[in-house]
Formats: sequence, C-alpha cells, structure tokens
Amino acid sequence: MIDTLDTVCDYIRYAVSEFRKNKLYYGHGTSSAYDEAVSLVLQTLNLPVTQLDPYLNAKLLLEEKSLILERIRIRADKRLPLPYITKKAYLRGYEFYVDERVIIPRSYIAEIIQNNQLSPWIDHNELVHNALDLCTGNGSLSIFLADNFLDANVVASDISVEALAVAAVNLKNYNYDQVIQLEQSDLFSGLNRYLGKFDLIVTNPPYVDDRRMAELPKEYNYEPSICLPGGSDGLDFISTILAQAKYYLTQHGVLVVEMGDNARELEDAYPGLGFDWLDTEGGDGFVFVITRQELDRYFA
Repeated sequence: MIDTLDTVCDYIRYAVSEFRKNKLYYGHGTSSAYDEAVSLVLQTLNLPVTQLDPYLNAKLLLEEKSLILERIRIRADKRLPLPYITKKAYLRGYEFYVDERVIIPRSYIAEIIQNNQLSPWIDHNELVHNALDLCTGNGSLSIFLADNFLDANVVASDISVEALAVAAVNLKNYNYDQVIQLEQSDLFSGLNRYLGKFDLIVTNPPYVDDRRMAELPKEYNYEPSICLPGGSDGLDFISTILAQAKYYLTQHGVLVVEMGDNARELEDAYPGLGFDWLDTEGGDGFVFVITRQELDRYFA
C-alpha cells in the first residue's frame, strides 16, 4: 500500500474511505470523515491544521507514510478518538495537550467567553477579579478565562489529580503555570478558602443521563469514566452546583453552566428558577447563566 499512496491527497482519500467503511463517530473536534482525515494527516506531518491546499500534492517520506497508516488503523479499528492518538485537541483556535486522563475539550463555554456573551451580566471584563473553572479537566476553560478576563485571578479545580497533571502541562504551554491556581476538589468541597470570592464561575460538569450514556458511541468509552455520567436524569452534579454556588460567588457574581440537551429536565426540577439560556453555534439550551442574587432568592 505504501508503494501506491504517495501524496497528502492520497492519504486523506484513503483515510476517508477507511473511516466511512468502519462507520466511525465524529464528536471530538471534527464532524465528518473528511475533516477527521485531514486533521489526522496534517497533525501527523506537523503541518498547520488549517492549511491544506499548499500541501495536497506533496509527496511523503517512507516514515511519514508508515505513521499515517498506523494512525488510520488505530482510529478505524479501535475507534480511539483522534485527540488521544495525536495527543492534541483544538478548541476555538487553541491547541491543548490531551491524553486519556482527561475528557477531550469541546465546551460551548469557550465560545461564549470568546464572543463576550456574558456582557449582559458582566458590564466590563475588568470587574471580574476572581474566576473559577470548576471541573477543569485539561485546563482549557481556565486559559480562556485568563486570556479574556485580564485582571482576574483564575482558579481551576478538578476532583482528579491525574486531570490536574494534564492541566498543568497546558498552563505551562500558555505561560500560565505561575498565574492560574490549580486546586484538587470534589466540586466545591475543597474550596472553602474561596467562600464569597468569585465574580464568575464557569463549569462543564458531568451531565449525561443514564439513557443517553447507554447510547453513546464507542469513542466516548475511552474518556475517563467519571467525566460523563450525571445520574438518572443527568442532574446529580448540576443540582449540587446550584445549591452550593451562591456561597462561593460575590454578591453580584455569575454562574455559567454547560449541561447538554436536558434543559427541560432541569427546568422541570427547578420551577421558577431564572435560567438564562445562551445561544451557541451548536444551538441554544446547552448553557445557562444564573446570578448569585437569583440563587439567593430561590435557595433562601
């Protein structure tokens, strides 16, 4: 096969065929067999993932061909998500290190932060003095916070010590290792020294309900087992966050939560609680904003 495939275009074509034949699922940074094939080939060649055209007809070295074919085989046969193969994940123009100690970053909150969609609740980004990325995983959202709220002291917390080790790699890569504070904590349980401290809390906790967990494609089985399941209705962690967040927010603080597509279940569980749902490129009803004052009212 190596003798018959020569160019970048050849290997992309072959990868697309293999991915389609094996009916892979794309939900970890790409949305089609073609996009996945392009990303795999360009990453393997250490080429910019957004610049394909200049390299389409480039001929490959023997060792490059062998590595691409090996990665295509792993992706197709094992259904291992591409970021775990290349150890790279891309989100909103950022590149992050990932491995199987962390969930692959794909949060809508990154888009919301970048697009300044919190302006109805935060008049000026300079007013955010302290921010928390709860359930940080590989640390990506804490980096978005630090890049967009320049005056904020950012804390990134996670229950997993292994996840925090990966987050530390990304903080160092972005020169935030001496700026963003990493904390090991099961939700808020280890954060008592931050009571009443945060002007902004963002979180993308486990929220997949039991029914949806049973239907997930095989690719998701490679992610850490604690990262996705949210209980029978998907609200186990979100309920705890809603009940406790007010104690860690400032008087005018804001909580931002991503929770997938079970917004109806949440609103049924908390009638009268003022959720503000944000629009994202993937649709609305995936991320809500709620203020400390509204939490005080509801959980008085």
